[in-house]
Amino acid sequence: MALLPILRFPDLRLKKIAAPVVRIDDSIRKLVADMAETMYEASGIGLAATQVDVHKRLVVIDTSEERNHLRVFINPQLGRCEGLQSGEEGCLSVPGIYDKVERAERITVDYLDLDGQPQSLTADGLLAVCIQHEIDHLDGKVFVDHLSQLKQARIKAKLAKQARVTA
Repeated sequence: MALLPILRFPDLRLKKIAAPVVRIDDSIRKLVADMAETMYEASGIGLAATQVDVHKRLVVIDTSEERNHLRVFINPQLGRCEGLQSGEEGCLSVPGIYDKVERAERITVDYLDLDGQPQSLTADGLLAVCIQHEIDHLDGKVFVDHLSQLKQARIKAKLAKQARVTA
């Protein structure tokens, strides 16, 4: 396994729309393992392949307290979305920035597992938010895209300043 570099907002590669995974093979399994290791090392709860500059519809998520319940979603598609919830979100691609985003409260997602088997999951709470957040990445969106233009400009300026300070 290997740690992968995570793209940082406003990198334009985060805007790319991911292509469906056509075949689940050893390269996909290695990518899943590397993404999981990267997510855990960065103390994240979700990571989309887009964030590591691989533009395939693949997401890893672990919202468990123990960090031992890895979920893999290949070619995820949202189905039913019900209710609304608003909560603070952050992102490994937008480090140190958190803001309120409105999302569906309960969702159904269809996807393939690592064995290529079709699955369907109904989720609510944090898992529902995380799935929606990561699918946004696959569609070329970052959570700040849900915020006002003013907030987006402030976030870009803050991240640019952080980059200059650490350079």
